[in-house]
Amino acid sequence: MTALLSLERGATSGTVASHVASDNVQGGQMADDLILQKLGKSGSVVELEGVPGTSAARDRGMGFNQAVDSASGVKVVARQAADFDRTKGLNVMENIRQAQSDVQAVFAHNDEMALGAIKAIQASGRDILVVGFDGTGDAVKAVQDGSMLATVAQQAGMIGSLGIETADKIIKGQSVADYTPVPLQLIAQ
Repeated sequence: MTALLSLERGATSGTVASHVASDNVQGGQMADDLILQKLGKSGSVVELEGVPGTSAARDRGMGFNQAVDSASGVKVVARQAADFDRTKGLNVMENIRQAQSDVQAVFAHNDEMALGAIKAIQASGRDILVVGFDGTGDAVKAVQDGSMLATVAQQAGMIGSLGIETADKIIKGQSVADYTPVPLQLIAQ
């Protein structure tokens, strides 16, 4: 049986010798830490979730919610999947914005949903902090122009190079770690 190497997303079948990926739990915590810092450790937050059941959505949400749960004054007032999609992020945020009048911040499991949420927020004229995830070009521009508070950036080059190093070790029959977490970078205003 051939052992697999997975990069960034976990495999649902086969024997995985090693998994190299962003530390998505840490990324969710990083997003929450920044939001807590900006809100003064109290406020109402929305979580836009990715595709239910995916490792990225599960882990990013876990990290974010562990941090929220430890902050006594912060409450997640709405949590809904927008499937990592910009248009769905806009539509979901429009609905949440109408139902929740006191939202101060949004954490989106990826930048596409965050950018959609920003459009809904801008249309409302409200001032709501938004943090996304992935470090896409559009998100970095939104951080630079002040429409987005931050994005948690993955380091794709590092994932790739560590993946190649790990694959080389597997081919040579050397031992490898089951999981190699790749650190993330916070790009913020």
